[in-house]
This record gives sequence, C-alpha cells and structure tokens, in this order.
Amino acid sequence: MQITKRNVELRVDDSLMRLYVAVPKPEGRYPGILFYSDIYQLGGAITRLADRLAGYGYVVAAPEIFHRLEPVGTVIEPDDLGRMRGNDAARRTAIADYDADARAVLAWLKQESAVVPDQIGTIGFCIGGHLAVRAALQPGIKATVCCYPTGIHSGKLGKGVADTLQRMGEINGDVLMVFGTLDPHVPEDGRQAIVQALTDTGVSHTVLLYEANHTFMRDDGYRYDPAAADAAWAEMTAFFKQVFG
Repeated sequence: MQITKRNVELRVDDSLMRLYVAVPKPEGRYPGILFYSDIYQLGGAITRLADRLAGYGYVVAAPEIFHRLEPVGTVIEPDDLGRMRGNDAARRTAIADYDADARAVLAWLKQESAVVPDQIGTIGFCIGGHLAVRAALQPGIKATVCCYPTGIHSGKLGKGVADTLQRMGEINGDVLMVFGTLDPHVPEDGRQAIVQALTDTGVSHTVLLYEANHTFMRDDGYRYDPAAADAAWAEMTAFFKQVFG
C-alpha cells in the first residue's frame, strides 16, 4: 500500500531527537513498529527499509540513535570515515540513554492515533538489531526482528558492558533473528550464544540463516545481497503478520 512520511520532534533528557515516521496512506489503525537504523542513522538506504515495512501495513517510527552527539538530521556516510564516526558515537552513548530513547518512542507510538496501542513491535539492523532486543525488554512488545545484531553476544553497545544477553528472559514477545553466515561481526559462536540464551530462557524465537555478509539488506553497499534480502523480507513480513494477525 502507499505510505505517507513525516518527521516528528521528540525531546529525551532535553535532547532533540528526530523521529522519522512512515504510515500507511489508507486511513485506519495499524500495529506500531519501533525501527532502529545501523550506525549511519537515517540515510536513504535505511529509510527505504522503513518505508517498505510501512507499506505492509505498519506505523514505523525510526529515531536518530545518536541525537545526543550529532546535529538533528545528520546522516553519516557509509564509508571508512563514517564507520569511524558512527562507531565512536555508539561507543560514547550510555546504554541507559539508548533505553531511555526506546521508552520515549514506544510511548509516542502508543499515543499515536494511527496505532493500535497494544500491538507494538520493534526491528533493527546491525547495532539497531541489538537496540531492538533492548527495546523488547520493555513491557508490551509483541514482536521483535533483529537483523545481524551486533554486540549482543559480547556486551558491546555503548559505555560500559551491556547486559542484554543476561536479560533475555525478560522478553515476553516473539523474536525473529536474521543472521548472515559470512558475517564477521556476529560469528558462529556469537550466534550460538544468542540462540542458546533465547532457548534457555524460554523465549519464543525463530532463527534465519543466509549465506550472506553483514548488512546484506542495505542496498547501497558492496555487501548487499538482493536475493537474500528478498528472502528475509518475506520471512520478516510473514512473522509480523502472524504475531499481529
């Protein structure tokens, strides 16, 4: 379906956080999805993913994850210098600040008129996959999709060590994990640690493996794999549809 797009201003701890919002054009009420970018924030490759998801019938809200450090509207270029810049911003952001941002966006989604307030999910890519799991620790999250999530197995996220792996049992909804088997950032032992934690804590989960590299769904990079990306999209949208009905 067609969508509409806009930017919303949120204040979190007196910091201006841009929220990119994509909404199905037909009037109605839809499930709401907290959408997390990778370290490059909300450039075209990421907003195209958000727009595509919205077209399946979801209100998608994507925050700028480094709003405390970068001016509003900043898009970090996906090159060598951008990688340094994005990773440094990730390192300098407190884990508690990431959690505060999640609560702010979830609160916004629940009061948005186009959202069914008890049908909330989250999705993320790379660091955003990790942040999606952090968001799933909040109450009321029914569906979580994590695409090649970095740092869950190692505790690497921001300042300090993230306890995400140890808190998996707090997740109440369903989880879909999407991994590339050629991804050096989430190697096999890391994948196994994540899946084992989900299994041990009884979290309902599904794991998808593709013979692909890191960020294989990002359509502007050398690791983009259209076939794997299309296959993942089919599974992800089916997952959301199954959970939300």
